[in-house]
Amino acid sequence: MDYKQQLLDILYEHSFKYDSKRGFKLACGERSNVYIDSKKTTYRADAMEAIGNIFFEKIKDASVDGIGGLTLGADPIAYATALISNLKGKPLAVFVVRKEPKKHGTMQQIEGPLTKGAKVVVVDDVVTTGGSTIKAIKRAKEKGFEIKKVLVLIDRQEQNGLENIKSAAECEVEAIFTKEELLEKLSEQKIKKNTDKISKRRENTHCPLQPLS
Repeated sequence: MDYKQQLLDILYEHSFKYDSKRGFKLACGERSNVYIDSKKTTYRADAMEAIGNIFFEKIKDASVDGIGGLTLGADPIAYATALISNLKGKPLAVFVVRKEPKKHGTMQQIEGPLTKGAKVVVVDDVVTTGGSTIKAIKRAKEKGFEIKKVLVLIDRQEQNGLENIKSAAECEVEAIFTKEELLEKLSEQKIKKNTDKISKRRENTHCPLQPLS
């Protein structure tokens, strides 16, 4: 099964929005012609199998103990990948980085079974500036985790996001998809739509020959 194509199709259908007038305001304050509501995909049951398999394939040969990132964007990616890792016989634990420390109990900011010295992969859904991913990286390092790789679902290819993350993580950083790939999908769909319209118009204007009486 082509999980990447399957996931791209789901992302395009449910998460991708385009406005030629740059009507979308991003979290960083900039305006853009593209908005990607990734959670409309990552929280879908039919996307989780693809997400888990794609991310696991990227890290299956790495010596790592766990996977996680900043809630909420990283959560479904980490859960799906951990499930697939267990089914493949290489189980990974999940860690969740809270945006703020708990106000009671242990007052911790990272949840999960991993302890100091754990080797981890940090994940995120969409990267623009890389701010949320970098926050997760910093908290993971403070916990004593060793970051082996950073994987993000979509790179918006703006604000030097991946480079910013690479500087903070000091390890390999990779995106599964880019904004450009979604825009290419948009172009393909526009061409297909125009072709279908032309074909339909030809069918409607075609006059079949009448049989001679």
